[in-house]
Amino acid sequence: MTSTQDFYPTRIAGEPQEYPRQEPVVYGGSGPLTPEQLAQFERHGFLLAHNVFSPDEISAMRQEFARMQTSKRVRQSPQAVCELGSDVLRSVFDIHRSSPEFAAYAADTRLAEVAKQIVGSDVYIHQSRINFKPAFDGKEFQWHSDFETWHAEDGMAQMRCVSASIWLDDNTPFNGALMVIPGSHKTFCACVGQTPEDNYKASLRRQVVGVPATQTIAELAAGLGMEMPTGKAGAVLFFDCNVLHASGGNISPWPRSNVFFVYNSVENALVAPFAGTKPRPDYIAAREFEPVERLPLRFERKAV
Repeated sequence: MTSTQDFYPTRIAGEPQEYPRQEPVVYGGSGPLTPEQLAQFERHGFLLAHNVFSPDEISAMRQEFARMQTSKRVRQSPQAVCELGSDVLRSVFDIHRSSPEFAAYAADTRLAEVAKQIVGSDVYIHQSRINFKPAFDGKEFQWHSDFETWHAEDGMAQMRCVSASIWLDDNTPFNGALMVIPGSHKTFCACVGQTPEDNYKASLRRQVVGVPATQTIAELAAGLGMEMPTGKAGAVLFFDCNVLHASGGNISPWPRSNVFFVYNSVENALVAPFAGTKPRPDYIAAREFEPVERLPLRFERKAV
């Protein structure tokens, strides 16, 4: 298998297509996950770990996010994404490069060693961000596979990538918690519709291109079911890059925010986007990177 061969053609055909996964889900090896946990991740495509981060650590992350929310420099940067048609902050990208606190958490062994064990190699941060769902008015995220977008628009060739979502708030059935289709990571759902240039400028606010057909979602959910992982702040949800997931709007009185680190194998570095478009900006999809362990050194060098 070569890095430039396209085993997952998408946004080409006029009808939805499905292709079997070509790569292992779990590469294995030594690491913090037990054989049972690895088997669960391989089977379902996600794993929820409770009480990974302490209340003090979660408080520190919330404070850093609050600083970003009120920073004029951050809000005016390309890395800040507001909700469609408003100035309400939806996401802040590239946090591992702009914040020493988040650089340290990205390199934290509680996350990075799990990612290494799953993908079977050293890892780097493909993408990082905070997603914010305020109480009463938090907007939904459409059904999608992250890999479909990263393959088409970023040039990620293989499904050798895992995401870690750190919960800054309790995730409940009421505040727009993530929904997943367990087992869907073993099927690549190709999407219809050509990719416009600079599609990310619209898709980060509301994704339209790169969303599987509703019939595809319905059929997979009928066969595999649907789950909504819930739990307390401080939990981490690890999930495969190709598992189908979405979240509804939040009209509850409780916010739901999470820190999101994407760990890609260093052996799966990006090539030219398979959709034929120009690459998305580096703050969304890293092309120049260093192993995750070195991230905090970036800020130590600045301090010197």
